[in-house]
Amino acid sequence: MIVLNLSCAGDHLFEGWFQSSRDFDAQHAAGQVSCPVCGSTSVVRRPTAPYVQRGEQGVAQQPVVKLPAPAMQAAMLKLVREMMAGAENVGSAFPEEARKIHYGEAKERSIRGVASPQEASDLLEEGILVVPVPLPDDDSMH
Repeated sequence: MIVLNLSCAGDHLFEGWFQSSRDFDAQHAAGQVSCPVCGSTSVVRRPTAPYVQRGEQGVAQQPVVKLPAPAMQAAMLKLVREMMAGAENVGSAFPEEARKIHYGEAKERSIRGVASPQEASDLLEEGILVVPVPLPDDDSMH
Protein backbone atom coordinates (compact mmCIF):
# COMPACT_ATOMS: atom_id res chain seq x y z
CA MET A 1 0.00 0.00 0.00
CA ILE A 2 1.30 3.46 -0.89
CA VAL A 3 0.06 6.88 0.14
CA LEU A 4 0.35 9.64 -2.46
CA ASN A 5 -0.04 13.36 -1.95
CA LEU A 6 -2.40 14.69 -4.60
CA SER A 7 -4.00 17.98 -5.60
CA CYS A 8 -6.72 19.03 -7.99
CA ALA A 9 -7.03 21.94 -10.40
CA GLY A 10 -8.65 23.88 -7.54
CA ASP A 11 -5.46 23.47 -5.47
CA HIS A 12 -7.16 21.25 -2.88
CA LEU A 13 -4.54 18.99 -1.28
CA PHE A 14 -5.44 15.43 -0.27
CA GLU A 15 -4.00 11.94 0.12
CA GLY A 16 -4.76 8.89 -1.96
CA TRP A 17 -4.10 5.30 -0.88
CA PHE A 18 -3.28 2.82 -3.64
CA GLN A 19 -1.96 -0.72 -3.95
CA SER A 20 0.91 0.56 -6.13
CA SER A 21 1.98 3.42 -8.33
CA ARG A 22 0.65 1.47 -11.31
CA ASP A 23 -2.70 1.16 -9.54
CA PHE A 24 -2.83 4.95 -9.17
CA ASP A 25 -1.89 5.41 -12.84
CA ALA A 26 -4.64 3.02 -13.99
CA GLN A 27 -7.32 4.61 -11.79
CA HIS A 28 -6.20 8.10 -12.80
CA ALA A 29 -6.31 7.23 -16.52
CA ALA A 30 -9.84 5.83 -16.05
CA GLY A 31 -10.99 9.07 -14.36
CA GLN A 32 -11.56 7.27 -11.05
CA VAL A 33 -9.37 9.55 -8.92
CA SER A 34 -11.25 12.65 -7.82
CA CYS A 35 -10.85 15.46 -5.32
CA PRO A 36 -12.84 14.80 -2.12
CA VAL A 37 -13.50 18.54 -1.78
CA CYS A 38 -14.75 19.56 -5.24
CA GLY A 39 -15.00 16.27 -7.15
CA SER A 40 -12.58 17.36 -9.90
CA THR A 41 -10.85 14.51 -11.74
CA SER A 42 -8.11 16.89 -12.89
CA VAL A 43 -5.71 15.48 -10.29
CA VAL A 44 -1.90 15.55 -10.16
CA ARG A 45 0.64 13.86 -7.91
CA ARG A 46 2.50 16.10 -5.50
CA PRO A 47 5.88 15.39 -3.92
CA THR A 48 5.42 12.58 -1.43
CA ALA A 49 7.76 11.74 1.42
CA PRO A 50 8.48 8.02 1.40
CA TYR A 51 7.12 5.85 4.17
CA VAL A 52 9.77 3.65 5.67
CA GLN A 53 9.03 -0.05 6.14
CA ARG A 54 10.51 -1.31 9.42
CA GLY A 55 10.31 -4.56 11.28
CA GLU A 56 9.30 -8.01 10.15
CA GLN A 57 5.63 -7.09 9.93
CA GLY A 58 6.33 -4.52 7.21
CA VAL A 59 4.24 -1.87 8.93
CA ALA A 60 4.58 1.53 7.24
CA GLN A 61 6.04 4.10 9.61
CA GLN A 62 4.54 7.58 9.40
CA PRO A 63 5.85 10.92 10.63
CA VAL A 64 4.33 11.87 13.98
CA VAL A 65 4.49 14.89 16.24
CA LYS A 66 4.68 14.86 20.04
CA LEU A 67 3.58 18.05 21.75
CA PRO A 68 3.16 18.66 25.46
CA ALA A 69 -0.39 17.64 26.45
CA PRO A 70 -1.70 21.20 27.03
CA ALA A 71 -0.32 22.41 23.69
CA MET A 72 -1.74 19.36 21.88
CA GLN A 73 -5.15 19.85 23.48
CA ALA A 74 -5.17 23.54 22.61
CA ALA A 75 -4.19 22.86 18.99
CA MET A 76 -6.83 20.16 18.60
CA LEU A 77 -9.53 22.27 20.23
CA LYS A 78 -8.68 25.21 17.94
CA LEU A 79 -8.93 22.98 14.85
CA VAL A 80 -12.25 21.49 15.97
CA ARG A 81 -13.67 24.96 16.68
CA GLU A 82 -12.65 26.16 13.20
CA MET A 83 -14.20 23.10 11.53
CA MET A 84 -17.44 23.39 13.48
CA ALA A 85 -17.79 27.16 12.99
CA GLY A 86 -17.90 26.72 9.24
CA ALA A 87 -20.25 23.73 9.17
CA GLU A 88 -24.05 23.59 9.23
CA ASN A 89 -25.39 21.54 12.15
CA VAL A 90 -27.76 18.90 10.73
CA GLY A 91 -27.92 16.89 13.98
CA SER A 92 -29.05 13.28 13.70
CA ALA A 93 -29.82 13.74 9.99
CA PHE A 94 -26.06 13.73 9.34
CA PRO A 95 -25.80 10.33 7.55
CA GLU A 96 -28.76 11.09 5.28
CA GLU A 97 -27.59 14.63 4.50
CA ALA A 98 -24.00 13.49 3.86
CA ARG A 99 -25.32 10.99 1.31
CA LYS A 100 -27.50 13.64 -0.38
CA ILE A 101 -24.51 15.94 -0.74
CA HIS A 102 -22.25 13.13 -1.97
CA TYR A 103 -24.73 11.99 -4.62
CA GLY A 104 -25.55 15.54 -5.78
CA GLU A 105 -29.06 15.62 -4.33
CA ALA A 106 -28.26 18.54 -2.00
CA LYS A 107 -26.06 21.63 -2.16
CA GLU A 108 -22.32 21.02 -1.54
CA ARG A 109 -21.42 22.41 1.88
CA SER A 110 -19.72 21.54 5.14
CA ILE A 111 -22.01 19.85 7.63
CA ARG A 112 -21.71 18.50 11.14
CA GLY A 113 -23.95 16.34 13.25
CA VAL A 114 -24.06 12.95 14.91
CA ALA A 115 -23.76 9.41 13.58
CA SER A 116 -23.28 6.03 15.18
CA PRO A 117 -19.97 4.25 14.61
CA GLN A 118 -21.77 1.90 12.19
CA GLU A 119 -23.30 4.81 10.25
CA ALA A 120 -19.89 6.51 9.98
CA SER A 121 -18.34 3.23 8.81
CA ASP A 122 -21.10 2.78 6.21
CA LEU A 123 -20.50 6.31 4.89
CA LEU A 124 -16.78 5.67 4.56
CA GLU A 125 -17.43 2.38 2.72
CA GLU A 126 -19.58 4.34 0.24
CA GLY A 127 -16.63 6.66 -0.41
CA ILE A 128 -18.13 9.53 1.57
CA LEU A 129 -15.35 11.28 3.48
CA VAL A 130 -16.39 11.88 7.08
CA VAL A 131 -14.22 12.62 10.08
CA PRO A 132 -15.27 11.58 13.59
CA VAL A 133 -14.42 14.45 15.93
CA PRO A 134 -14.16 13.76 19.67
CA LEU A 135 -15.58 16.67 21.60
CA PRO A 136 -14.79 17.73 25.15
CA ASP A 137 -17.45 17.05 27.77
CA ASP A 138 -17.82 20.74 28.59
CA ASP A 139 -19.49 23.48 26.57
CA SER A 140 -16.22 25.02 25.35
CA MET A 141 -17.21 24.30 21.76
CA HIS A 142 -20.29 26.51 21.76
